[in-house]
Amino acid sequence: MIRNDAEHREAVERLAAEQGRIRAQRRRLRDAGLSAAERKRVMDPIVSFHLQLAEEVEAYERLRRREFPDLDDLRGVGPMLIAVRIAQGVSQRELAKRLGVHESQVSRDERNEYFGITLERAARVLDALGARLHSRVRLAAAPSARG
Repeated sequence: MIRNDAEHREAVERLAAEQGRIRAQRRRLRDAGLSAAERKRVMDPIVSFHLQLAEEVEAYERLRRREFPDLDDLRGVGPMLIAVRIAQGVSQRELAKRLGVHESQVSRDERNEYFGITLERAARVLDALGARLHSRVRLAAAPSARG
């Protein structure tokens, strides 16, 4: 997950550089006489990594536009807190200052996607970011009545 503008710039630069390397590698493999299936087998991991990075860049850009994915369950709270910070344009350093903790604590929390965070702590982070969470509960189909 891209967490700040510097990582975003780096990822965009890597994508551009990789596009050229991918084209060059395809040419080399073709010139070496490899079959289409052999070339595909060699290129699939490289292309897969490239696509994954492109998805991360797009996800970060959506967050900067304040477009949030749905939160399907409470296991998504950690990534959502990171997304809110990014969308608000708040650095980890600034968030740490607002929370009264060291920047390394916020960095560690985000690296672990706030795994194991309490609801009270999540509420403090949301408050520090000036955000509110609205939720809706969807019930599974009702169990059949036994008679």
